[in-house]
Amino acid sequence: MIEHITATDFTDAQRLFHGRGHAFANLNHVNVDWLSPVVLITLYQAVDSKWLAEQASALKSLIKECRSVQVQHRYEKFAPTELLLGEPVSNTIVSEQGLNYHIEFGKAQNTGLFLDMSNGRTWLRQHAQGKNVLNLFAYTCAFSVSAIAGGASKTVNIDLSKASLSRGRENHQLNHLAKKQGKKIIFEGVDIFKSNSRIKKYGPYDILVCDPPSFQKGSVNIERDYAKIIRRIPQWLNAGASLMLCLNSPDLDENFLKAEVARECPDCQFEQRLDNPEVFKEAHQGKGLKVLIFTYQPS
Repeated sequence: MIEHITATDFTDAQRLFHGRGHAFANLNHVNVDWLSPVVLITLYQAVDSKWLAEQASALKSLIKECRSVQVQHRYEKFAPTELLLGEPVSNTIVSEQGLNYHIEFGKAQNTGLFLDMSNGRTWLRQHAQGKNVLNLFAYTCAFSVSAIAGGASKTVNIDLSKASLSRGRENHQLNHLAKKQGKKIIFEGVDIFKSNSRIKKYGPYDILVCDPPSFQKGSVNIERDYAKIIRRIPQWLNAGASLMLCLNSPDLDENFLKAEVARECPDCQFEQRLDNPEVFKEAHQGKGLKVLIFTYQPS
């Protein structure tokens, strides 16, 4: 695995190896992330302990800034994380494109920042100047941080998890954005599918970002539920607004999302698909993250 890592600059948080894309034989159960000063190995099935120890040692030697190598056993209940080498780091602050984010290890399945969405955050930062941005499924509000840093006039962050939004507030404070002159940053811990009036209250919006989970028991089944979001677009957005619609399901390709938009809001015009970071190689097209940009232009 270590021989497939080509990164030489470890300033930013990044994926170092993406086995889950099935592009590397016999390694589709392994991912490796750099979340300074921690190398995090994520396993989706059990591996030989000697092999794992060898990889941990090689990774620590590769990155002089590394102080801790940890492994998350995603295939086990609650996805426990354990220390393999170095210091027992439980939280850290990482940087990406000059912005900082809180990261936690061992407390939840996800650490706090989705590395495959880096190009989406860049696009938003480049297009946010003076815009009112609606951020659905906001999680820890990395999109909002990018938007405010890019000059957005307002961001509205919607997520059912109040704990995630609390971390989102901390991410804005970390970047000294919480009280930026003239900016409004709003956090609403509500169910997107049951809170249309609350969402409309802060609109109309100039940019919609929607990065939903594929499935969460009792709350989201995106194959069924994406349509519910798309059909609200005329109620939420200004004419000429941009949409960044994301799809993480390996079982649904970009044509699914294009078809949902064409059926539920035909006034949306497809503009482009954003490339994923180069390290996120996929052996089978359509299995990885899909990030599609649309423009809402009602006739």
